[in-house]
Amino acid sequence: MSDAGKTAAESASRAPTGFRRLRVSARTRESASIVSFELVPADGEALPPFAAGQFVTLRLPLPGGEWLLRTYSLSGDPADTTRWRISVKREPAPVGREDLEPGRGSSYLHDVVQVGDELDVAGPSGAFVCSDDTARPVVLMSGGVGLTPLVSMLHRLRAMEGARERRMYFIHACENGAVHAFGSEVQAVAAECPNVRVHTCYRQPRAQDRLAQSFDSEGLITRETLQGLLPLDDYEVYLCGPPAFMQANWRLLRSLGVARERIRYEFFGPATVLEADAEPEPTRETSSNEISGAKTKLEFDAHATTVRFHPDAEPVAWDDRCESLLELAEQHGYAVPFSCRIGICNTCVTPLAQGNIEYATAPLDPPAEGTVLLCCAKPAGHVTLALTGASVRSGAARSPQPA
Repeated sequence: MSDAGKTAAESASRAPTGFRRLRVSARTRESASIVSFELVPADGEALPPFAAGQFVTLRLPLPGGEWLLRTYSLSGDPADTTRWRISVKREPAPVGREDLEPGRGSSYLHDVVQVGDELDVAGPSGAFVCSDDTARPVVLMSGGVGLTPLVSMLHRLRAMEGARERRMYFIHACENGAVHAFGSEVQAVAAECPNVRVHTCYRQPRAQDRLAQSFDSEGLITRETLQGLLPLDDYEVYLCGPPAFMQANWRLLRSLGVARERIRYEFFGPATVLEADAEPEPTRETSSNEISGAKTKLEFDAHATTVRFHPDAEPVAWDDRCESLLELAEQHGYAVPFSCRIGICNTCVTPLAQGNIEYATAPLDPPAEGTVLLCCAKPAGHVTLALTGASVRSGAARSPQPA
């Protein structure tokens, strides 16, 4: 996230930690693939406030005594302090990978959890939040289930001072009307705020979609679509959706002159993935080399902290500008499995062969002794890791696994 909106993000960082029991008070089918669950405190105590765009973590019990951690955006109105709403898409196995199982977390919620059931929930968390310190026009741009945090942002923007004067654009892309969630809710907000404009793009509309005229454009969101929809201005953009959607629309927004710092995004991956195939820019490593006199990665200062990603690998110098060991690994071409990137899901847990690490924020579910969560750890002295064979030397970061 850009530096703008730090007030909300800093407030979010002080959110309560630890799990508590919440009861499912309502279950609503939003589309063919998305179900919403409304959650209320099982103990009657008040829920903490959340910032629009944040998520919560669920600890789900699976057969055999296994616990599964999954994160879901809060999709409800932040002004409603009596309940939280999460909206979960059933995640099938990846296309062409019938050997892989569907998303275990989403399958459990869709197939097992009913009204009256209780869940372990932690949060709220996350820094992808709706800024309350600017009056710029806003673009909320989503693909598929990526609209869930943006629906919450739309509710928040409607309630802000000066909302009736602030131009807002809610742009959503999905396959067709069968999987289009929250259409009526978004239109209801737009009806209350005449300055909210809604644009829906169906990639492959059905015959009934055409008959109902329930979409505004067809195929993919194009440069021409955005040019016709958005007057020239200095926008705040919030972008959320699947990787291909994010990459295409990041490039599209940048080509239209939207500054990087004006595009905030929810994406489980490094920003370099968004800018793949874009105009090359100096990388962290080349910039560092220029500053330090064109040193190579093996010619670092004798006192520099070093990291080996495998006992047999060459050491590399720790870059203080990296937020974590995961970021350093990606910078050096390692494809490490990840999902949340904030120390929740344990996907990036890796054996620590030698040395010590430190966590800026204690993990919600600490890994076993002798292992480390790369996404939120930094080295405390020289470190040697033991990345698995599937993780070493790749040209791109791995996509998150199904939820």
